Amino acid sequence: MFVFMKTYIALLRGINVSGQKIIKMELLRKVLAELDFVNISTYIQSGNIIFETAIGNSAILEKQISEKIEQHFGFVVPVRMTTLDELKTIVDQNPFVAENLADPTQPYVAFLSGEPAAADLAQLGQIDFQGDRFISKNRVLYLWYARSAADTKLSNAVIEKKLQLSATSRNWKTVLKLIALAQK
Repeated sequence: MFVFMKTYIALLRGINVSGQKIIKMELLRKVLAELDFVNISTYIQSGNIIFETAIGNSAILEKQISEKIEQHFGFVVPVRMTTLDELKTIVDQNPFVAENLADPTQPYVAFLSGEPAAADLAQLGQIDFQGDRFISKNRVLYLWYARSAADTKLSNAVIEKKLQLSATSRNWKTVLKLIALAQK
């Protein structure tokens, strides 16, 4: 009997940042192997997991991964599932493609837990981010930082508060690398 396996990318929010919620990727791969996942790999320490599974529901996968991390590591980590197709669409729809791309990390992409309400986006747009900009498309925000992501006021915390959604961000270099890894 043939079982169709689909490739997913799980993006974890807020691990291995400033000594908080430390998870070693080698151990995370072992823990996630307890689920119905195969060909599990990770990319850098910020919580990017590529795997295959026959489970076809992103919400179920997010819940399983979050529960497994809480069970094993003792803390809650928001999980945002994405797919190779979604990542390719994100690249294809990049509204900042005409910007100066001297910085390969720009733009950043904030992956949201849902589609933001128009009123919440308008409220976020009222904030003076001192040259930092965002453009919303579906369940992502494209972020362009005038100076640096390290000192922006357009942070995940602000995005989450104003949009009332969970958010985890990745730089452009990481988005492209996740596509390359998922295609292997």
